[in-house]
Amino acid sequence: MSAINITNIVVNNNPARFLDPFSFDITFECLTPLEDDIEFKLIYIGCASDEKYDQVLDTVVLGPLQYGTMKFTFEANSPTVDLIPPDEILGITAALVTCSFREQEFFRVGYYVSNMYTDPQLIENPPTNVQLELLQRSILAENPRITRFAIDWEQRNQFGNFPANGVTSSNDENNNFLNQTTAQQ
Repeated sequence: MSAINITNIVVNNNPARFLDPFSFDITFECLTPLEDDIEFKLIYIGCASDEKYDQVLDTVVLGPLQYGTMKFTFEANSPTVDLIPPDEILGITAALVTCSFREQEFFRVGYYVSNMYTDPQLIENPPTNVQLELLQRSILAENPRITRFAIDWEQRNQFGNFPANGVTSSNDENNNFLNQTTAQQ
């Protein structure tokens, strides 16, 4: 069983200008108290064929956590354009929201992101140099790619023993996640 269950992610300010910040409302359940932190990251894929262009836009660390449902807004600045190959700025890319416990990723949701001009003339004849202030970023929030990973949730005490109420990992699928995510948009 997973100790954390991500139940909903709502993409805010969508569509937005390319240079506007990203914003996500994230809701999750803590199914067992955790003394160690969980870490959320927002990663922008700068080039699909080379991960050296991926940018971690921001990280949020939460913990220690108690039983219950929690919600927070995860905001991050837009990517640093100078770190994206010029021919990769326009078009389709992706953004990932990941969550880890003790450096073990247990949840990832990926969204396709479309960066395009909205002016019909610029769509037909894009300028040689990308005009960032005229680009629109659209996150395809209705079709997320959700992946859950089984990890070791066990917490050893100061003597190296597992507590009696320790949690073991398994694939804890939440079939309602996609329905909840799209229903709130």
